[in-house]
Amino acid sequence: MDRYLTSWYSPSLNKEMPIAMYGHYGFALLMVPTAAADYLEYERFQLMDYLKPFIESGKVKVFSIDSINNESWMNNHVDPFQKSIRHQQWNDYVYNEVIPFIKTHTSGDTPIITCGASFGALHSMNLFLKRPDLINGVIAMSGVYDLTEYTKGHYDDNVYFNSPMHYMPNLTDHHVLEQIRRSGHIHILTGSGAHEDPASAGRFAKVLYDKGIWYELDNWGPDWNHDWPTWRAMLPHYIATRF
Repeated sequence: MDRYLTSWYSPSLNKEMPIAMYGHYGFALLMVPTAAADYLEYERFQLMDYLKPFIESGKVKVFSIDSINNESWMNNHVDPFQKSIRHQQWNDYVYNEVIPFIKTHTSGDTPIITCGASFGALHSMNLFLKRPDLINGVIAMSGVYDLTEYTKGHYDDNVYFNSPMHYMPNLTDHHVLEQIRRSGHIHILTGSGAHEDPASAGRFAKVLYDKGIWYELDNWGPDWNHDWPTWRAMLPHYIATRF
């Protein structure tokens, strides 16, 4: 399985940002790491090995990026408002730099699906819902969709507008809602084993339901914990059966 590593100086973040690319053809899967991890996390935990058949057959081309959670919500040494600003800068990096990079290495018509586990699930869902004109769908594994779970009590506009549980109930822009509704690829996956929060997934699914948005909510049950064996099973299954 081919892997291509690159990086560039990001104007949005004012720092060098790396990206890993796997494969040559297929729809683009944009992977966002968990919590404080980096762009090679999914490879280190063997998830890329489980995706290898789909990558090598040309079904999917994977792009794995860095988060900056250590500089935003997980940074306990800066003012909370600065955390929220840094998070918004990361969004700008994805929309203004990563998406064009993906289009350059695929095509203008190639669908882009965001994907992540745990904190990466929240980011992946948020990235899609905010810009369904750029991103075509999401596979969110073991996520909570309320950003205040991570902000230690801080709440401002940047928190609100990056917390799907907060802004989606109030979204009334018909054009944006119709773009979201046309996706056909909103997959909310969870287990109900140790450290999973299926109730959070269910609450967010209800928000989408109330907006007339199609989604797939799939609870794999109590044998599936908030851990890598779950995600190594979930993602290949969905790549195989839904795309």
